[in-house]
Amino acid sequence: MSASVPALRDTFDGEMLAVAWQPRTYGTGVLRQADGALRCIIPPGPDRYSDAQITDYAQPRGDQLRWQPPLRLRVRAWASAPQAELTGTAGFGFWNEPFVPVGNVRLRLPRAVWFFFGAPPHNMALAKDVPGRGWKAATLDARRPLALALLPFAPVGFLLMRVPALYQRLWPVAQRAIGVTEALVPADLDAPHTYELDWRAQSVIFRVDGQTFCEARTAPRGPLGFIAWMDNQYAIVTPQGRIKFGVQPVIREQWLALDEIAIEPLDETD
Repeated sequence: MSASVPALRDTFDGEMLAVAWQPRTYGTGVLRQADGALRCIIPPGPDRYSDAQITDYAQPRGDQLRWQPPLRLRVRAWASAPQAELTGTAGFGFWNEPFVPVGNVRLRLPRAVWFFFGAPPHNMALAKDVPGRGWKAATLDARRPLALALLPFAPVGFLLMRVPALYQRLWPVAQRAIGVTEALVPADLDAPHTYELDWRAQSVIFRVDGQTFCEARTAPRGPLGFIAWMDNQYAIVTPQGRIKFGVQPVIREQWLALDEIAIEPLDETD
């Protein structure tokens, strides 16, 4: 990491959100900082898109996505309820905010390295033999050279993936092309845990409470921006070409709490 990029750390001890963060809320989403924690809250309500998030960039422009490997992210977090009682998606980590043009910003192919939760009917089945929903560690880089080379053949690929034998044989090639690695997180989302990821140029290591549970052999390129959020939406994206987006009603208030976020440089020789 460039020495000109400072490390970032927040323990949310005050009553006001630190200036490092850009708060965003949509629909009924609420951000509340109190008692040494920040909560991204979605109150109960109908199927109207709602989101509460913080980022470290004001607009999704490339010149404001500042994080590059090698670095370590550490987050202590927990949710208001067990996974089976939550709606929508939640998580934290780094991404390039794709598909959200602002002003003259163009749509971007997605890149991400993060901890991501998706509740049913969410189903992003991008990693073979890993559920498309649940609490996961994940990497993705759809701008890898091989992914760009395969992009014109995507419509044909979707059709081929509907044949089970071809899916078993060909999808691992596509998965490697788009830099996808996923693993279920071995921790309850509704209890406080410390989550870490070491993002290096060629690999990513994920840990929970100091224990490594996932090692990705590829890593997305930067720059990326930090985000932590909770919302009530879902996405269905499968190798067979099923694509759908929507929102779900929230039955009872739910939130993602964070009481520490730290981003620090790593030495590649470590």
